[in-house]
Amino acid sequence: MTALEKIFGRTAQMTVLENLIEHQNESTYLSGIAEETGLSHSSVGRVIDPLLKVDVVIEKRLGKQIRTFRLNMDNKITKLILDFYTKLNSELQ
Repeated sequence: MTALEKIFGRTAQMTVLENLIEHQNESTYLSGIAEETGLSHSSVGRVIDPLLKVDVVIEKRLGKQIRTFRLNMDNKITKLILDFYTKLNSELQ
């Protein structure tokens, strides 16, 4: 169980966010996130939308159907989340 799960429980959105945090300097695909997290492709697509709306995640389209995602490292909210995540993990270890 991860530090975030201990406090907030295991939700699809938390799982996707944590996956993106773990790969914060990389772009990934919905299918890659789904494979790594065990979530369905549709679940990942559903829960990533709110993260896109608040600009925590950036989407880049490669052609008509291929979408890649990564954390928006220039966003203040993203920086706060990363700081919280880092501090939480150090406190709960």
